Amino acid sequence: MKIFQREQRSLFGEILDWMLTPLLLLWPVSLALTWLVAQSIAGKPFDRALEYNVQALAQLVTVQGQKASFNLPQPAREILRADDSDHVYYQVLGAKGELLSGERDFPLPPDDERVIPGETRLRDDEMRSLDVRIAYTWVKLDLPGAVPALVQVAETREKRSVLATEIIKGVMLPQLVILPLAVLLVWLALVRGIKPLSELEERIRARKPDDLSPLDEKVVPLEVAPLVSSVNDLLTRLKDSIATQKRFLADAAHQLKTPLAGLRMQADLAQREQFNAEELKQSLKQIGRSSIRATHTVNQLLALARAESSGKAIVRQSCDLAALTMEAVQDSVPRAMDKQLDLGFDGAQPGAPGVTVQGNPTLLKEMIRNLLDNAIIYTPSSSDKPGVVTARVLADPFGGVLVLQVEDSGPGIPESERELVFQPFYRTLGTNVDGSGLGLPIVREIARQHQAEITLEDAHPGQTPPGMRVSVRFAVATTVQTEAEAAQAAL
Repeated sequence: MKIFQREQRSLFGEILDWMLTPLLLLWPVSLALTWLVAQSIAGKPFDRALEYNVQALAQLVTVQGQKASFNLPQPAREILRADDSDHVYYQVLGAKGELLSGERDFPLPPDDERVIPGETRLRDDEMRSLDVRIAYTWVKLDLPGAVPALVQVAETREKRSVLATEIIKGVMLPQLVILPLAVLLVWLALVRGIKPLSELEERIRARKPDDLSPLDEKVVPLEVAPLVSSVNDLLTRLKDSIATQKRFLADAAHQLKTPLAGLRMQADLAQREQFNAEELKQSLKQIGRSSIRATHTVNQLLALARAESSGKAIVRQSCDLAALTMEAVQDSVPRAMDKQLDLGFDGAQPGAPGVTVQGNPTLLKEMIRNLLDNAIIYTPSSSDKPGVVTARVLADPFGGVLVLQVEDSGPGIPESERELVFQPFYRTLGTNVDGSGLGLPIVREIARQHQAEITLEDAHPGQTPPGMRVSVRFAVATTVQTEAEAAQAAL
């Protein structure tokens, strides 16, 4: 239960609630316990007085003429009744239960109580509709076979209640002063304790927008250090992300500047008066090639941005990797024919066991298309010696393995550059190919989102040219899960 409710959660308020709520709830409990203790403390001296009185009366019980007798002097009788706050009653019963002196309507001890002469006992009872405290004892009579005489003294409880109340006042009144002081001290302690958070907030607010340097963890409390460490980690990742974006934009601007400059130059040349029809035709062809290159670069940039922004939010479904690969091959056939390439498909057929994977069909097809485009672009081909590009899907339903391969007969990629080619806009030197350098980065990003591993290796080791084989191995867990879902659907 919270005493102070707020619309917006406050750390200061939360701590204050959890400190003050038990304090205020325990105060009534403390009051009740103090009352019980005060009652016990207040009753002890009066109980000792009652015991003394009953023992004094017991000494006045004597045997005269084979009979028990009790003679209470007048001064003793006055002492028993000399109290303005409480009433004192007494009773003395003989061996046969006859009343020797005192009150006739005095309550008797329980019938099942064991009689032990000389032992003084105390009990709470009621007499004449008043709560009383009774001290009683049995007196052994010097008579053969006689039952011990009973002596009882009762006192009402007014003085006890007054004394208990005085004790409560003496204890609780100081607490009424101390409680507000304790609340004030708790408030001041919290203000002091939470001050480092306010100082940290001021330091963060005072920073410039471009200042992403880590915060100093040594000047904050130990409990806040993990939070500062997490903020520093976020700042580091944000700094890296901003640097990557700046580098990406700079590279993109550089890549687009070349075809755009070519377009402008060819347009300027075409506007010259001395240009003949043939030269104008060549300029228009150059303008067309430059526009195609610029369009391709823009499309690759959009594809990379779309792949990087998809993340975990991509819509996944059961995809037939063999069918997607065949569709991508068919889409690439016109380009392969223009370059006189031998383009084909090999491996598992659509619908075969083990060729399904959980993923996004649009992104998977984009990945396959980029692999085929790279292979077609970088594979030399002529009518005398046509190049070969093969897309292959390998499935092992028992081992839970699904692999996509795109293999070509081109010059390949040197082993020292196989990690660099996954960086945006990086292109292998000496290829003399007009590409954007974005194909493999797109492939790696899409593979990462599908928990797949991508490897590069020579297609024909030891031969010249060695060719290139790109393998995308999908995670075993994803494949096994897909197979289990397919089997369940079949059942």
